[in-house]
Amino acid sequence: MNPHLQQLHPYPFEKLATLKQGITPPADKTHIALSIGEPKHATPPFIKETLVANLAGLTQYPTTKGLPELRQAITDWLSRRFAIPASALDAEQHVLPVNGTREALFSFVQAVIDPLDKPVVVMPNPFYQIYEGAALLAGAEPYYLNTTEDNAYLPDFDSVPAEIWQRCQLAFICSPGNPTGTVADFASHQKLMALAEQYDFVIASDECYTELYDDEANPPQGLLQSAWQTGNHDFKRCVIFQSLSKRSNAPGLRSGFVAGDAELLKDYLKYRTYHGCPMPVPTQQASIVAWQDEAHVRENRQLYRDKFAAVIDILQDVCDISKPPASFYIWLKTPIADTDFAQQLFAQQNITVLPGSYLSRNSNGINPGANHVRIALVAPLQECVEAAQRIKLFLNSLT
Repeated sequence: MNPHLQQLHPYPFEKLATLKQGITPPADKTHIALSIGEPKHATPPFIKETLVANLAGLTQYPTTKGLPELRQAITDWLSRRFAIPASALDAEQHVLPVNGTREALFSFVQAVIDPLDKPVVVMPNPFYQIYEGAALLAGAEPYYLNTTEDNAYLPDFDSVPAEIWQRCQLAFICSPGNPTGTVADFASHQKLMALAEQYDFVIASDECYTELYDDEANPPQGLLQSAWQTGNHDFKRCVIFQSLSKRSNAPGLRSGFVAGDAELLKDYLKYRTYHGCPMPVPTQQASIVAWQDEAHVRENRQLYRDKFAAVIDILQDVCDISKPPASFYIWLKTPIADTDFAQQLFAQQNITVLPGSYLSRNSNGINPGANHVRIALVAPLQECVEAAQRIKLFLNSLT
């Protein structure tokens, strides 16, 4: 067996199941799950109808590179969304469809990392656990950049020692952030791109939450957008990961893409050809129409705005709570240990939230996720309102 398997931590939801084990919540309260970032809004009918209408495509072996029409739809969307000239993006070179970003984030690391050179993978802390697992299984050392209230929940690249950058082969960023919802700006991208050029490493930008934002007039900045604005018109060392899961409420479709540096994607395509994971043709056809439509995405954003407004209105007089600029998470500070908070909330109110310490590692003497819980506002509005009312009762009981 791969010896690095022993370095993997249990997944956060395994830890959460253990935390809840043996507890019987009140039978008169229905369970409300706010722990998993799985969208519960309805998948738009036109996506489902397109999927069904193309089931005849199941008779075909799909290609790893995907349909030209899908790659062009993605390229057109990138150009519209991030203000990149259409002529600057080539559907043949700059885009590769993937079966959801989870497997792509993992496999990209395996393709990029040279394990013989004591590699380091820099990542935010807290983080999506795939970053760490992918780094460890590729034979790399994770380097955790604490994101705390003191640094506005954004990675401080200036705090990384030069010797770490010298060993760095890949840096993960996540904007909007999971679990904080904070957004990296152009200046942050610019600084990291300058470091990548100086030390010759790749930037992998997880942008799965870019389409869930509060201010309709101020969408989050994307890494390729920043690269273009700095004059990096080849997107050297820059790769982004996008998905239809959150944007289009289609987590089960398992459809996303990787885009950016053509040379990196050429080698990554070779890896994926052996990896054996092309996207089924019906899924590709459904993805095409999803990337071509924005009306359903605007409606989706409004549903989340309504839930944030309702939940914050209920909780703001009993805790320190604010609306993040993007994502569908509330990163709530807890008055007691986050694991105790999650355990007792489940025991008393039959609500499941995720302890923040399960999303983080101890680094520089702290666990930056400690004394926080991640609340995913994925349930329907009335369920979120009911959950907020119960959480308010629970918080009052603690004081």
